[in-house]
Amino acid sequence: MPFSPVLSGRDDTVSTFTVSDFDYDLPAELIAQTPAAERGGSRLLHLDGQGQLHDRQFSDLLSLLRPQDLLIFNDTRVIKARLAGQKATGGKVEVLVERITEPDRALAHVRASKSPGPGMRLELAGGAVTAEVLGREGELFDLRFAGPVLDLLEAHGATPLPPYITHAAGQEDDARYQTVYAREPGAVAAPTAGLHFDETMLQRLADLGVQRAFVTLHVGAGTFQPVRVQKLEDHIMHAEWYTVPEPTVQAIARARQAGGRVIAVGTTSVRALESAAAQTADGPLAATQGDTRLFITPGYRYRVVDALITNFHLPQSTLLMLVSALAGIEPIRRAYAHAVAGRYRFFSYGDAMFIESAQP
Repeated sequence: MPFSPVLSGRDDTVSTFTVSDFDYDLPAELIAQTPAAERGGSRLLHLDGQGQLHDRQFSDLLSLLRPQDLLIFNDTRVIKARLAGQKATGGKVEVLVERITEPDRALAHVRASKSPGPGMRLELAGGAVTAEVLGREGELFDLRFAGPVLDLLEAHGATPLPPYITHAAGQEDDARYQTVYAREPGAVAAPTAGLHFDETMLQRLADLGVQRAFVTLHVGAGTFQPVRVQKLEDHIMHAEWYTVPEPTVQAIARARQAGGRVIAVGTTSVRALESAAAQTADGPLAATQGDTRLFITPGYRYRVVDALITNFHLPQSTLLMLVSALAGIEPIRRAYAHAVAGRYRFFSYGDAMFIESAQP
């Protein structure tokens, strides 16, 4: 099926795609509910730059990368952002912290039979945590906690598993829904492509001569939301905070000079890198940080990323559009149909893809 091009993010071409162009059928039993027994034990679907598909194991990544290639990891750390309790009036309430704005203050999703108003006190975690509603910012509630938010969440919160995982978070999830290199607390969802890497794999890649660098993007709950408008140009992207530090900018320059590829580990790394590139237009990449609402759809010209390691993404999601921009819509459609037919495991605890750019 032919499509007209679309550019998103900071480009100005009018979109001709609709959300239904990024739909696919997924049997519920293919949604992974638990991680593989070993971090590196997943399958890997390789989509090469010519659009060919190859069934592999994640350990085969060692044969697909080359010395001087540069892997960019997102070092965000998932916080225990979910709290349950009740309003001062007695009604049940569930809080999912989205972003910490001050040591004792955060923006959060609040689920309750009746939305709490300003001044209302929330009693959470059996009364161990209290928070006052200060107001609202769109869909989020501005809460002031009776103590440091991060400390309270670590002591009393629960790991915020995605909505398609049906069990309550346990100790295994606390460990496995976190990358081994996580260090900057602030995410409410894991950068899941990184979950496949263990210390042994990282050392073997280093021994091969593959370089590594880090960005930070604090993944928000909006990553799980489907696009709710038909025309992509009408979609308002959720904001996420990111930083691309100077050492990573320098590592990218060295990789380019040495003939290596820049390979993003996860779509969150993609968004951080491409958001930074958008700040300098046609100039060289520079260190930057801030909020990003970059929305990457087919037709977007990647400025930094040459290849991507990623998991499989939800139907009609912005992340499915992002990978379609890198590899092409038809190759991604074929890849997802192949993955469904081949019984790959989908989403956060599922299998991975290695996608090489189809852009010249």
